[in-house]
Amino acid sequence: MIELLKQVRVIDPLAKTDQIADVAIASGFIQAIEQEICDLPTDSQQHDCRGLILGPGLIDLYSHSGEPGFEERETIASLKRAAFKGGFTRLAILPDTNPPVDNPGGLALLRKASEISRDSAPNLYFWGALTINIQGQQMTELAELAAAGVVGFADGQPVNNLALLRRILEYLKPLQKPVALWPKDRNLASNGVMREGADSIRLGLPGNPAISETSALAALLEVVAATETPVHLMRISTARSVELIRDAKARGLPITASTTWMHLLLDTSAISSYNPALRLEPPLGNPRDRTALIAGVREGVIDAIAIDHAPYTYEEKTVAFGEAPPGAIGLELALPLLWQELVETGYLSAWQLWRSLSTQPAHCLQQEPPAPTVGARAELVLFDPLKKWTVDTQTLESRSQNTPWLGQTLTGRVLQIWN
Repeated sequence: MIELLKQVRVIDPLAKTDQIADVAIASGFIQAIEQEICDLPTDSQQHDCRGLILGPGLIDLYSHSGEPGFEERETIASLKRAAFKGGFTRLAILPDTNPPVDNPGGLALLRKASEISRDSAPNLYFWGALTINIQGQQMTELAELAAAGVVGFADGQPVNNLALLRRILEYLKPLQKPVALWPKDRNLASNGVMREGADSIRLGLPGNPAISETSALAALLEVVAATETPVHLMRISTARSVELIRDAKARGLPITASTTWMHLLLDTSAISSYNPALRLEPPLGNPRDRTALIAGVREGVIDAIAIDHAPYTYEEKTVAFGEAPPGAIGLELALPLLWQELVETGYLSAWQLWRSLSTQPAHCLQQEPPAPTVGARAELVLFDPLKKWTVDTQTLESRSQNTPWLGQTLTGRVLQIWN
């Protein structure tokens, strides 16, 4: 059976094109993309897609699973449903489960849970831990984890022991797997719960200075320069970090970088509500940081936008702002909010947003990117930018609801995925 999407807006971030066309899909592959397709069999399924957007499937670089260990927050099945509802065809999971993925046994548990889930999409990939128990003290058996099939290596926590980090990067270089590192100096961050600045003083909350990130980033870049091991820099959140990454790329360092979606949408001014769902790590930046991050994404200095989906139960998050565990859900919310706030307002073009959510994350994971081109496998998402829906327990697939948009009406909804 051939599906014909009539007059859909096709976004191809690889070709940097944005056009209205007819798209024919059959047997899981894209058969044709033309201004108008007329010569299809009479039994073809035709869909009027005027006003809808078709792009390559979204890819999330790093998010958290509750299962195993914290199933009350999220199961693999609910995580996959949430990702599917948000337009994600691939999802990479951080190793901070219980037990953690710091050995092949931990990876096997996650894979078994994934296989039990009846939902086929999205495809799940699993990061292996850099250090035992994700404690930053002793490296894992990296070669064993690589042989077991992890997508790459990341603790999802800072590794502040630079001597250990240098040794890890030297061991990892011949394995040729992605490595993701989070630049953060725990001592400088201290007990800060929001980014240090005028707003933290006004709100009376302990501030986390920008140098807790930038000083750690500068040190990481020196280690990368010494080892020449390619590294992905995760959770970039400050204007100065964007400058450091821009300079490092100009010098030819083998790095890529990502920020998270909420750091592009909100800054410290939003925390005046004291909503514990806004307690994030790294914390939301000051307005200058947000502006610099958006510019970094637009220019390609920041390669990818990650979701960093971090589910927590109502009981865990319904506490004072400073006592709440850091993190928020986002798989079902990111595309509509980023589209409305960044594309509709002109900060990013449609293909720039899709590049950061799809093709560049694939590049960072050393994977072939999806593409809406003739002959390619149909790994696609159909998005209605005008469909309104309310964020509540009835519409969210995630088991957790820790988001500042709970109860609000959003514009934009994924209608279908091909994977």
